[in-house]
Amino acid sequence: MSASDSSVPALDPTLYQLLEQLIAFDTTSRNSNLELIAWVKDYLLGFGIESLLVHDKSGSKANLYATVGPEDRSGVMLSGHTDVVPVDGQDWSTDPFAVTAKAGALFGRGTADMKGFIACVLARVPQMLEKPLLAPVHIALSYDEEIGCIGVRRLLDVLGGYPVRPAMGIIGEPTRMKVVNAHKGKQGWRVSIRGRAAHSAYPVEGVNAVEIAAELICHICRVYAQVHEHGPIDEGYRVPHSTVHVGPIEGGRALNIVPDACEFRFEVRHLPDETADHYFQRIVDYAEEALLPRMHAVDPDTSIVFEALAGYPGLNTPADAPVVRFVQMLLEDTGDPGKISFGSEAGLFDDRVKVPCVVCGPGSILQAHRPDEYMEEAQLTRCWRFIGRLVAHLQSEGLQH
Repeated sequence: MSASDSSVPALDPTLYQLLEQLIAFDTTSRNSNLELIAWVKDYLLGFGIESLLVHDKSGSKANLYATVGPEDRSGVMLSGHTDVVPVDGQDWSTDPFAVTAKAGALFGRGTADMKGFIACVLARVPQMLEKPLLAPVHIALSYDEEIGCIGVRRLLDVLGGYPVRPAMGIIGEPTRMKVVNAHKGKQGWRVSIRGRAAHSAYPVEGVNAVEIAAELICHICRVYAQVHEHGPIDEGYRVPHSTVHVGPIEGGRALNIVPDACEFRFEVRHLPDETADHYFQRIVDYAEEALLPRMHAVDPDTSIVFEALAGYPGLNTPADAPVVRFVQMLLEDTGDPGKISFGSEAGLFDDRVKVPCVVCGPGSILQAHRPDEYMEEAQLTRCWRFIGRLVAHLQSEGLQH
């Protein structure tokens, strides 16, 4: 589908074409994002804007950072991740890597999460150059957000050494263009249990790693159950408390063999005023005090090993912070900022380089990660207009608001 087709929605033509191009890149997290990054770099260079690329260790992925306007002062960062989740096993009715317009919506992997926001930012670059910006726009694009906010950390290492950093940031995750000032943090772990194999007719001769895992998982469930009773509770969240969740588990080879190995993963999504360690330590203590002594009584070489996986901090920007007031002003939003249970890179920007952030972007998280992911045309237009107002404000008043 091209921008000249009769089926093309009534959007700004440049915006639509940019979204088509971005969706066409299969940037599933397992793949490289370099083609997309190179394309964005060339697009910006066409306007005379230089980009900094910060690669991963393998050189197969990169973050992009560019400043439009004066580089000797702080401005507003517009940030998004370039990776998307897999489409494997999902029943799509359209091509996930092409934009399909129907019934007032734009279908394609990443339309909502979050290439729609990136397209809106890029479509406003010409406007950013029409008049001098009194405060700059910083464009930050990352990789591997979907697998634990991994890629942006290398960009933050570089930004941490910059003499001038953004004054504030807007992370364009899908919030239906509502201002979000808080979200939960997350930490995951892999648990590897080493037992002792034996014939299943003589289970007392072995240490059943699957059963040990089951006991530990039951304890994890008890820890989580106590959250409902004792809190803390924050009714601002759809799920108003921290959560503890057990995911994949694997162990055992045959029914007549006592399993000597089992592995599972679990995560804690915690309120920003808490830490994951608060829950993790209770789980480790149970393993060390209730399970390991019994295992070692049979075989001292048995073990329970916890390995930290990807995680990110929560976000808790004060409701009266300048970034919150500024974005609400541009949106003409007089309500209270919201809170979300899913995470973003916003907490990392605040925690690592002291850039206060909000999350605000087009579309709904309920349409993300699913087959036939879509973005409402009205949402994309609203974001495009919002960024237009932001640019006009930075050209007329800077960050004096």
